[in-house]
Amino acid sequence: MVKLENKLKIKKIKIGILGGSFDPAHKGHLAISKEALKKFNLKSIIWSITKQNPFKKKSTNNLKKRILNCKNIIGKNKLIKVRYFEDIINSNKTSDLVDHLNKNKRYELFFLMGADNLISFHKWYKWRNILSKTKLIVFDRHGYKKKSLNSKIYKRLGEKKVFFIKFNKVNISSSQLKKI
Repeated sequence: MVKLENKLKIKKIKIGILGGSFDPAHKGHLAISKEALKKFNLKSIIWSITKQNPFKKKSTNNLKKRILNCKNIIGKNKLIKVRYFEDIINSNKTSDLVDHLNKNKRYELFFLMGADNLISFHKWYKWRNILSKTKLIVFDRHGYKKKSLNSKIYKRLGEKKVFFIKFNKVNISSSQLKKI
């Protein structure tokens, strides 16, 4: 029976995760999501909103407003889902979110981030756990390519474990939008 089960491997559902405070969400988030859907043949992408990013100051907009803004940016795109998991997992840590989603053994998880985040990824809570349960997709961001390719994580893992994506960048960030 076990041999038969091994032969009948169930095809995993490829799910992308883009986490953050989305304060505010913008066209760049949408662009990398669409690119990941296409390039990695993902079934869907979850925009996992955190109440408070542990590496940033207090969010400018409240959670409800940020969720609504995300939904407006996504529009009618049915492949991108906006979710808030912190009440379910009692944590704002990516590692805990990955553990929660990884409980569904039918999922193959892909974690999306900008190149700026790769630079400090080794400081994230249980970053090794994240890497053991997801495939890391890093999107080039203006001014961060060289630093991210020289980061501790990229030097340690290289292109076989970290998918570094060059694409037509949307030159915008949440920080820039807050200044407007």
